[in-house]
Formats: sequence, C-alpha cells, structure tokens
Amino acid sequence: MSFATKEATFSYLKRFKDYSKDFYRFDGDRFISSLGIGTFRKEPYREENYTINYKEAIKKAVMGGINLIDTAINYRYQVSEQEIKEALKELLEEEKIGREELVLTSKAGFLPLEFPFPKNPYEWIEQNIIDAGLASKEEIIVDQHCITPAYLRWSVEQSLENLGVNTLDILFLHNPEFQLGYITYKELKERIKQAFVLFEDLVKEGKICHYGIASWNGFYYEEGHTEYMSVTDIVAIAREVGGEEHHFKYIQAPYNLAKTEALIYPNQKGLDGKYYSLMQVLQQYGLFMMGSSALLQMNLFKTKFKEDVAEALGTQDLNDIASALQFARSSGVMSSLFGAVDPLHVEDNLLLAYLPNAKVEGIQKLFGGQNAL
Repeated sequence: MSFATKEATFSYLKRFKDYSKDFYRFDGDRFISSLGIGTFRKEPYREENYTINYKEAIKKAVMGGINLIDTAINYRYQVSEQEIKEALKELLEEEKIGREELVLTSKAGFLPLEFPFPKNPYEWIEQNIIDAGLASKEEIIVDQHCITPAYLRWSVEQSLENLGVNTLDILFLHNPEFQLGYITYKELKERIKQAFVLFEDLVKEGKICHYGIASWNGFYYEEGHTEYMSVTDIVAIAREVGGEEHHFKYIQAPYNLAKTEALIYPNQKGLDGKYYSLMQVLQQYGLFMMGSSALLQMNLFKTKFKEDVAEALGTQDLNDIASALQFARSSGVMSSLFGAVDPLHVEDNLLLAYLPNAKVEGIQKLFGGQNAL
C-alpha cells in the first residue's frame, strides 16, 4: 500500500511504549501523533531559507515517534516537499520506516513557482499555468492563488512527484478565503464545490485519501466579515458532491496560546442554529481539526511565560516552548504542528510525549470555558 493504514500506524505507535497514551490519537482511519512536524518557512525570499534543509529534522521526528509530516507545494517554492522526499527515501531504503506508518499532508491553492526563484515570476505563471490551460488570468487572484480544478490537479500531481509518493493521506485546499474581496462568497462556494468534485475523483484514483481546508483566519472572523467562511456551508458542499460518504475530514487552522479562537470564540453556527467555537462545531459534524502554527513562528516567546502557565499545563519541569506545545495539542486538535530545522529541537519537543495532555481545568483556568451563544 502507499498510504497510512490503521494497522501500520498502530504498529508504529507500539514502538514507543514509554510514551503517554495521550500522545497518539485515532481519526477513524489512522493513528496520528499529537505533534506533527511542519515545513513552512516565513520570509520566503531570503536566500538563507534555501541553504537550510529540513531532512535531518524530519528523520529525527519520524524515528522519535512523530508520524505526521505537513507541507504545501508553495512552501519555499517546492523545496520543502523535495526535502521530505530526501528524508523519506533514506528512511525507506534503510527499512527504518514503512510508508504505511506515515501520515503525509500537503496543500494546493497558492502558485508555487520554483527554486531557483524565476527572474520573471509573471512569465513563469504565463508559461506554466495560463499557457498550459490550467487557468485563465482572471482565475488567478493577485498572481498568487488559484483553485481551478485543472490547476489543483496539476498541483497535486506535482506534489506527489516532489514527495516521491503515490498518495497523499490528506490534501488541504489552501486558504480559499484569500480570494474573498476579489470574488463574492457565493462564487467562492461554487469554486470550492468544483474543487471538491476534483478531490473526490482524486480519492477514486488513489492519489489522495481524504481532503480538507487549511485556513488562516477564514473560520475565525465574525459572520458577515468579508473573509468569513462557514463550516456548515463547507459541509453542505461536501455532502452535495460526495454524499454522506464524502471524504472531507479535516480543517487545519492556527491554534496556539495567542490564537485561541478555535477554542473560545463562538462564531460558527451549529446543527441547532446556535453559535459555537470552531472545535465544537467540527465535533458536531464529525470532522477533525489539525492545529497549525503551534509556536506562532516563535513569536510567542518575546517574553518569558508567567509561572502559572506551566503550572496549569503540567509542564513545570520543561521550557516555555514545551508549555506552548502542550497547550496547543491538549485542547481538542488531532495533531499540533511545529516547524524545526535542528534535530535537537525536535528531540527537545518530544519530551512532551511522556506527559499526558493538560487537564481540562488547567486549560479553563487560563482561557475559560467553552460556551455556545
């Protein structure tokens, strides 16, 4: 097989018998580590972001009990996906891991360009997207974002080639709210519908197993905001396209000590017409959340945390980074993503694997309860 399975991921977690039982979660199809390694790098134009390599950190993560690897075709102009391929190739050839033990996720929506960065990016878009018939100029938003079915298919197939695999376990439609303000919400929903039609086809073709939406703020704004997206609307689209057996399964959104909307902000309408937090409404629909930006690109650590944070989270013997990750993975996400280039940082973060989740009362002490409106 060429994708994560329940049996193989269960066999994987049994390698780590000393870890807390809370470190792995089950989404109905596969067991997933509650920490995942991501490969996003901010400030993509800086040359230093291409001289580094995630390969050793990825290998350290996989050998240390993290079986979720998250990426996107546009991260570092396709370089991140290619470095994951390098890491997996070595691990697979050395028979240290099986493909079926790993959960690989990527995203499609942003134009990736390629490295080395083209001298004329507009010419690259013209040649590779428009002239290739993947989208018209009008379907590309501010020269960055495109979700036509033809482009998305190309993007997925390019990601599979970059990663050296046959199947993605989860494919995310990447920040579709980016198009709002340029097109109407009604038009965006139609574009999402056409994307989901493609995704269901890709499932049948064996190129993806499940799909979802990765968003930054779209699910966090108040209803009526220009970039607001409704989970209820998205689920309705998935059901229209794929019936009750649709393969829409995940929302990925930032969740950390500074961005707590998913836990505490009731802006999503639930099944009873009341408003709930994102985490609550996902639970109502049988969907799962993957928390991105667990460390907020290290912006959480400009000052030292107060002592009561570690006390509430049960991380008194660890550092502030561990406390931040403990919060991010403990409140209802399937897995929480962090980025790391240095294998030693991965090793440090894996100390959390020995700890149970933070207690509910500890989370509530910091941020209060969860209430519907």
